[in-house]
Amino acid sequence: MRVVQTLQRGLAVLDYMAASREPLRATDVAERFALDKANASRLLTTLHESGWVRRRDDRRYVLGSKFFGHERNSLESVLALRERTHSLLESLVDMSGECAHMAVCVGEKVWYLDKAPSPQVLRVDHPVGALAPLHCTALGKVFLAFGERPLPRDRARFTSRTLTETEALEANLNEARRNGFTSDDEEFSAGVRCVAAPIRRSDGGAVAAVGLSGPSARVDARRLNELGLMLRDRCRTVVPGEESA
Repeated sequence: MRVVQTLQRGLAVLDYMAASREPLRATDVAERFALDKANASRLLTTLHESGWVRRRDDRRYVLGSKFFGHERNSLESVLALRERTHSLLESLVDMSGECAHMAVCVGEKVWYLDKAPSPQVLRVDHPVGALAPLHCTALGKVFLAFGERPLPRDRARFTSRTLTETEALEANLNEARRNGFTSDDEEFSAGVRCVAAPIRRSDGGAVAAVGLSGPSARVDARRLNELGLMLRDRCRTVVPGEESA
């Protein structure tokens, strides 16, 4: 039981660090989870030694390479990528009228790192710092279709349209590869449609995903395809710096 509780607490700390997006001290973790400082320090040391977090020279902690699934990735590099791609999100909102998001892959989840809101009264808005599944979000599918991620083991059903069977999901991803963009046709949230495209490293791998989301009342199948083609073409023009690789 103690091992299970420790694992659950460790996962909770990682979620907290992902949501906060700021380097944390052991005292921050202790206060957040009602721990004494010694226990918080031991927990962070274990996560550090296993590669899930990294201890900086100022003894503050940030997410480590294992959390991001690639040894060259770091919290600093994805935050730098966030700064470079924010203007792209704003331009996509201007062109489409829908909400734009940027996300990276963390384990078997996609992490929303930035957004530009839609000016529409009826709009879709996922909070920055949120984690979402890979298999049923357009942003998550980018890393399955264009990245190096295998299909996740956990493919929970969120709506009646969620693709959970391997054959159906693989067919959907193959279509995305042909089109150059992924889609979420009310698969994660009923009444919401999304498209996404990769931001690539210099070696061609997907370092991040950029997406557009809108209510299905406004975004029908034809409009979804139009947004996907526009997004695909706009993302081709973004070349991240080598430090984002």
